[in-house]
This record gives sequence, structure tokens and C-alpha cells, in this order.
Amino acid sequence: MEELKNYGHQHPLLMLNEEQLIGNGNGVVDCSRCGEKVSAPCFSCVECCGFYLHKTCAEAPLELNHPLHRHHPLVLLQNPPYTSDTRCVCDFCDETCEKFIYHCSCGLDFHNKCALFTLNIAERNLKELEHVALEDPSFSSKNDGGNLGKCFVCWEPLAMYTYFSLDCGFNLQKKCAELPLKLNHLCHRKHPLVLQFNSERHSCKTCQVTQRRGFLYGCSPCKFAIHIECASPFPDIEDKSHQHQFTLFWRQIPFICDACGTEGQHVAYTCGTCSIMVHKKCISLPRIIQHAWHNHRVFHTYFIHKEYFESLNCIWCHEFVDTEHGSYFCADCNVIFHVNCALKEKEWYCIVSEENEDNKSLDIPVNSITKVLETNDDGEVTVIEHFKHKHYLMLNDNIREHGDKYCDGCLLLISAKFYHCSRCDFFLHKSCAELPKMKLFSVHICRETEFFSGSKPFILTSNCMFKCGLCRYLSNGFFYKCNECGMDLCLRCLDLSLLDAVKIPGHKHPLHAYYDYEGQCCACGTDIEGAYRCKDCNFELCLFCIMRPTKVRHKCDDHPLTLTYDKINDYVKYHYCDICEEKMDPKYWYYHCETYDTSAHVNCVLGKYPFIKLGSTYNEGNHQHPLTFVKKIHYYPEYVGCGKPCKDLSLECAKSGCKYIAYWKCRKSAMLW
Repeated sequence: MEELKNYGHQHPLLMLNEEQLIGNGNGVVDCSRCGEKVSAPCFSCVECCGFYLHKTCAEAPLELNHPLHRHHPLVLLQNPPYTSDTRCVCDFCDETCEKFIYHCSCGLDFHNKCALFTLNIAERNLKELEHVALEDPSFSSKNDGGNLGKCFVCWEPLAMYTYFSLDCGFNLQKKCAELPLKLNHLCHRKHPLVLQFNSERHSCKTCQVTQRRGFLYGCSPCKFAIHIECASPFPDIEDKSHQHQFTLFWRQIPFICDACGTEGQHVAYTCGTCSIMVHKKCISLPRIIQHAWHNHRVFHTYFIHKEYFESLNCIWCHEFVDTEHGSYFCADCNVIFHVNCALKEKEWYCIVSEENEDNKSLDIPVNSITKVLETNDDGEVTVIEHFKHKHYLMLNDNIREHGDKYCDGCLLLISAKFYHCSRCDFFLHKSCAELPKMKLFSVHICRETEFFSGSKPFILTSNCMFKCGLCRYLSNGFFYKCNECGMDLCLRCLDLSLLDAVKIPGHKHPLHAYYDYEGQCCACGTDIEGAYRCKDCNFELCLFCIMRPTKVRHKCDDHPLTLTYDKINDYVKYHYCDICEEKMDPKYWYYHCETYDTSAHVNCVLGKYPFIKLGSTYNEGNHQHPLTFVKKIHYYPEYVGCGKPCKDLSLECAKSGCKYIAYWKCRKSAMLW
């Protein structure tokens, strides 16, 4: 047996053949360097400490001058040179490196087996690839999960002629195993292009995509790179999304893609019949998609008639869409997307099959008003039965008489026309009363699937406590519940999500949703991710502030308090909050009463539970009688559960003679648990 003193282990190693490996009772063991199953010939520790190495791993050089990375040597390290919280990823196979890696000072990392395997390719040593040479077209269909169905060099789906390595688990297109190390290409005539790893992370000059793993052709002095598949594109391409064939056209100057409206370099595909020029990737754009941020299906088009649209701003980024090039548009309303905005995140859209496309409305018209009892001379419904209340509801517009009442649907102060019950304290805005019992809601990534897969049915629900999945407020009003994952959505968030732009009294321009914005809210000063922003000036609001009630009631004042938006207010500079008696910041919003000159912080007025209606009934819990939500003003009885006075929101027994009272903070914890 051959003895070897090997790097990375303290004992000598002995070479074993297959008979000796099995004879030692270790038929299935892992290589201590690459982690793969060991097969003979291999090396084993003479001290029998469980250390095994493939012969190729044991003989791997401590320093490797790799033909595909000529700038620096690759150095063999026992462990990745990074901190424990930094993941080391192989630049060839894209898998995690845990130990024994080849590392370069410029940031390249490779598994031991990946570095040696790519060395065999570069040196045309294809014995490593001759374990199995497959010409079976069913191979790629059997291995279409993850990396198994793709070539490890160009990362394209495997073709019919394929090399496969049983020892290493790599598979290659036959053409990629025989790539030339140098290439003279018409898109870069100054110097030959060299096959190399993308150590400098250049983006491909033709498709603009930065490929981290595998090989590409590049010119280091010119910082030029081109993917292998982009260097040798197909001359003609057909796709079912377009009725004609596309033909390859090499260009020396940039062009604007007619499918997506962005710039392309060198490689273009043209349709002579339609007179369009596109990127290769844009040939197969989906024709119809359902996007998570719009209720209707949207269609791809190469140009649109701008006179049909009131606004040509993209609904996602809110920037202008060029009508002379491709976009996605809604046939039912004035909504348009940039192609790259519509397809930006895969979890935000799903492709609609044209065979199943019926372009029908997504709302299910199931009216909450179960019966119309009376109408006036104008045909307006004045008395109704509603499926969420046991008594008749009457239409009213007397705000002066009922101006201190809250809608049982959205939990905002009553305004405009509303329905009310003459027998109990139940109020509904007219718009809340007319909501459908069921609604297909597209702006939702279901927790059951964790990606957008089309509109989901939401059921109108009430008579229980819930926490909204967007604003996170606890409430006992109306809400919509996802029929699949159970997510709850309050009416305020539902209304907001269906608006293309939001107008607030404190700002003269409309505000648009920017989902990837990071900054600071102008109304409260908190750091935010995602905001409602003004395109014309430096003004942005967080989700909480955009939904602040404009008028509220508070025990500190007999009149309604109005949300005040003044950017700089000299009055506030010298005024303290009338609730907490702390100083107020003039830059941020506050509530104010002009009659009594009362001013207060927003959070002091709203409190922790602004959307739980006082006087409403709570039936969840272990008390034998119904409970009512209250806020004590003049005295604070003690809750027997925690022994603390009920200063904030509390639950009081509605039955006469029962003196039970509970601090809601304590009951809420039990409810959520």
C-alpha cells in the first residue's frame, strides 16, 4: 500500500484499492475534502480515525495556476477565509463551500472538485467526462430539477448530446466541453476573447445580465464580457407568443428593443413581417399576465395608441411609458406597465394561458344588502336588511346629530351618507354597506403558496377581533379574510391598495406607492421601507401615516380633532401636547381643535387601539356574559387578573349587576396566544 503524507491531516495516509476499502468495513464513506462518496482508489488514515480522500483530492496541488483565471493562482485552503456569518459560494456550481476550497485574492472561490473539473475542461482532459457519454434525449427530461437539467458551463437546458460525470455529478453539453480557449468575435474586433471565469463580475455586453457562475468569454483590458450562449446565438428562433419567425441580426451600434423599450447591444432579432427588433430574451415574453398589483389581466403589446390612456405613467414605478415600444396594458382601465416593471419579481405575477383567457371581471357580485325595503322618489335605497345586522338599517345624512359615531365597518367617524339602526348603536357608511360578500383580491401573495398565483377569494367577515395583515392594527370592524391562507385585511387597507394614486388634504400633488423605497416618513419621522411618494417634490409617507383618520374624537376635547399637516408651524414650536404634556415637533403631523385650541400628538390621540369601537360587544373569552369595550375616564377600577387599574381600553360586563371588568391589555395577550 502506498503511503502519503497529505496536507490537512496530521497522520499519514494509505492508498486503498476497492477490495481493501470493502475489507475494512467502510464500503460507503465520504471524502473529507470534497464531501462526495469515496470510491477506490482512495486514501485512508493509517490511524483509522475516519479520514478518507479521493485519489484526485489527495493529489490536488496546494496552488493551482488555472488556464481560465490567469491573473492570480488559486490557493488551497482548509476553510473559507470569511467570518462565520458570511456564506462562501462556489463560483462554478453555485453551491455552498464549507471546507477545503480553492480561493483567489480577487474573490473567486471553488470547491476542490470544481476547480479540478474545470481544469480538465480547459486542458481538454476529457477522461474525467468519459465515465458516461449520453446521447439520450430523455436525459434532460429526467433531470430537470435545479441544476441537474442544465449544463454547468453555459447554464442552458441540456441538449441531446451530453457528457455526465458520475464521480462529480456534473453534466455538460458536448459543445461546451470542446469550447475554444480563444475566440475572435465580430462584436469585439480589437482583441481576441478569452474563455475565463467572471472574476470581475462584468455584465454580458449583449444581454446585460451579470452571470456569477460558470464561464464566459472576456477581454480583461477592455472590461468586455459576453456569455457563451450570447457569443453563438441561434440564427433563427420561433416562439408561440409571436406568429412569425425571428432572424438573428448583428449590430455594431445599440438599438432599442421594440418588445421592452430598453437598450440592446450587438445581438438583435428581427421580424421582417412586423418590422420589429427585439432582444433574444424578449422573443418569449408572456402575452397575458395577471399581476399582483392590478385587478385585471394585462396584455403585452409592441405599441399602443396613447389617446386611449388618460395617463401614460407606469403603475409600478410611476415613470413615463414610451408608447412607441413594448408595454403591458389593461384592456379594461387606464393602466399601463413597463415590461421590466411588470416582470420585475417572479412572485408578483403569473402567466395566463391564452386557452383559458376570458377577460372577465374579477369581482364576484354578491351583495351584502340582502333585502331592499324602501326607496325614495329618486330611486335611492333608504331602508335595507344587511347580512351583518339583525335589525333594519335606515339611510341618513344628519352628520350634526350623529357626528360622534363611528362606522362599524371601517371604524372611521361617520361622514356623508350612512345607514344606521334606530334600535341599537350600529352605523355603516353607505359604501361599507354595499361591499360584496366575497371579493377576488389580486394584491396578495398567499401564505399557502408564498408566491402570486392569481386572484384569491376573500370573504367579508365581522363580529370578531382580527389583526390586519398589512397595517397590523387590531380591530373589531369588517374585514376580508383569504379563503386559502386565512390572512385578514381591513377595509382601510383594501381601499388603499386599489388606488393608483392617493390624495391627502395636506399635500397638493398625488402620492404613488413605491414598494422598494427606503427613507424617512415626512409625517412621523420613522425609517421606512416602501412609501407613498410625490413625484414632484421630496415628500413621502409611511403606510401608517397615509391611513391616519382626518377627524377623530378624544376625551380631551368636546369637538372633533382635525389632523394638521403643516410642514412648519410656529404655533407648535411653543405648544405642548395637551394629553401627555410633552413638547411637540413642528415638522410632524398632529391633531388640533381650533375652537378650544387643543393640540396633541397623533399617537396620544389614537392610542394603541384606534380601530376598536367603544361600546361594541366582545364574545370571545371565558366570562359567562357578553363584554363591552369601554374606556374609563373619571375612575379606574382594578382588574383582578393583574391587580392593575384599568386606565386604558377595558372590557366591562354588559349584564346588570355583574361588576366584572378586565384590562384589555391582559385579555389581548391571552387572545393572541
